[in-house]
Amino acid sequence: MTTRIAQLLLVVAAGALWAASRMPWVVIRSFDGLGPSTEVTLSGATWSTALLPLALLMLATAVAALAVRGWPLRVLAALMALASFAVGYLGVSLWRLPDVAVRGADLAHVSLVSLVGSERRYWGAGVTVAAAACTLVAAVLLMRSASTSRTSGTSGTSGSNRLATTKYVAPAARRSIARGDDADQAKTATAETPQMSERMIWDALDEGRDPTDRPRESDTEGR
Repeated sequence: MTTRIAQLLLVVAAGALWAASRMPWVVIRSFDGLGPSTEVTLSGATWSTALLPLALLMLATAVAALAVRGWPLRVLAALMALASFAVGYLGVSLWRLPDVAVRGADLAHVSLVSLVGSERRYWGAGVTVAAAACTLVAAVLLMRSASTSRTSGTSGTSGSNRLATTKYVAPAARRSIARGDDADQAKTATAETPQMSERMIWDALDEGRDPTDRPRESDTEGR
């Protein structure tokens, strides 16, 4: 369940980055003195070319999370954590950059001489920061899922070892107990059967009695 939520967050983040790449980020205005002023709008994909590759990376990670467990899943989680910081930087940089006119003019292929103004559009950067937050949460969930699967795997292995130990040791223990019981029964039978000396045997033979006969117990004994 944790992995499924992380995958959903990664898909949402990838979609948000795609939307941010289509939104306007910077508007550049120029005037060459010969005609009306022109206005060039720079989209997120133009301003930050890494948006779309990062979106594809998130989609690939969401798919790969279905097939990996353990330490490979930890690697993916760490990769997504780094990607979240990179995406967050791309969004925040638009706000923190002192002047976007120079870079915007270079991207719009407008000379600085004809540049008359610039304007920032913050919606795309805001969506990018939201995608970074979703990616960071997904990375935490993937890391937790990897830890949980590792713990479950260790417990399952220990349980299997215990079952195997019980399976192979128990019969030997039963045989040992059985041999012990047989020995105890033999000792009991020996103790109950009185040993006759050689003289007693000859005396019985002289008297015409069978030395192996034992006196029968009374039928009323124990009633």
